[in-house]
Amino acid sequence: MRKSTPRRETPVAFILAILQAYENRSIDPVVALSQAGFRREDLREPSDRVAVEPFEALSTYAMRELDDEGLGWFSRRLRWGTYGMLLRASLPSPSLDIALRRWCRHHNLLTEDIRLEMRIHGSQAVVRIHEMVDLGDLREFCLVSLLRNLHGIACWLADSRIVLDKARFPFSRPSYADAYRRMFQGTIVFQAAEASITFDAAYLQLPVVREDNALRQILQNPIRLMARLYRQDRLLSRKIIELLSAKSDGLDPDAEAIAENLGVSIRSLQRHLREEGTSLQVLKSRVRLSKAADLLRRGDLPIKRIAYLTGYRDESSFSRAFRRWTGQSPAEFRCGALPLHQSLAFDATHSEHRD
Repeated sequence: MRKSTPRRETPVAFILAILQAYENRSIDPVVALSQAGFRREDLREPSDRVAVEPFEALSTYAMRELDDEGLGWFSRRLRWGTYGMLLRASLPSPSLDIALRRWCRHHNLLTEDIRLEMRIHGSQAVVRIHEMVDLGDLREFCLVSLLRNLHGIACWLADSRIVLDKARFPFSRPSYADAYRRMFQGTIVFQAAEASITFDAAYLQLPVVREDNALRQILQNPIRLMARLYRQDRLLSRKIIELLSAKSDGLDPDAEAIAENLGVSIRSLQRHLREEGTSLQVLKSRVRLSKAADLLRRGDLPIKRIAYLTGYRDESSFSRAFRRWTGQSPAEFRCGALPLHQSLAFDATHSEHRD
């Protein structure tokens, strides 16, 4: 089987920015370039492209060698481990809103050269970078990296794809502007008043689901936070689950009704669910399980009645589906053998069919 050739998507301009950081510190970058597999003579044209893997290798090596995770952006170095410390401080947050506000506040304690700010305007959340000093030759690399880093951190904390509506940059459109569309979704605006990203504020209500063990793993290669792709958009799934949960007549709305309620086309709804690696049937199963488990815990309703309330025509059909969900019968579950969060793990692989 032939190996696929790595796609060259990262502008050489960003490598030249790292080399500028070396020059500003009067340090020879020859070892760093060699470690990443680059030759200086091949890095002349800013609009040329390189694969992301060697760029990540160069960035990581440079951060360690320069002992600066800011790669020369600021008047004071952000020593190796700084961003890990910031991430650890945001990890205990109950919601993404609190986590990102903590991140911005703590980052502002580290440097006075820029100030990060997150505000909500109507249904939109906006993260802005206020430039307090002239960032010089590394301005573009600094602003792009900060916004990509913050976006990647937000996605990682919530374990969700967070769709950006707009990204703004306060400089002229570069010759490699098409690369920006692979780094930032939505509308890209150049020559804006300041650097910022905008996204649906509803994402801020997502819970922070990461724990310390996951943090230790990601810090082994922190650059991947900016480049990692997330299939599942938990905001869309959450909206669908809320819509399904609100139904009290035992009848599930079909895809057309759900798409109309969310203000999207059926094709767009199906594409989003497919990209998340889930389906409407799986989400319906999750809602039925949640409702059934809640009713079973109350202990005062016959299982036949619960079957009807969760959309089944008879008790046996419900019992078969519930066993597929949890590996237990409804009666066994009622005895408290499995907590709900463990039961939910089954619905990703046991898609329930309506009997």
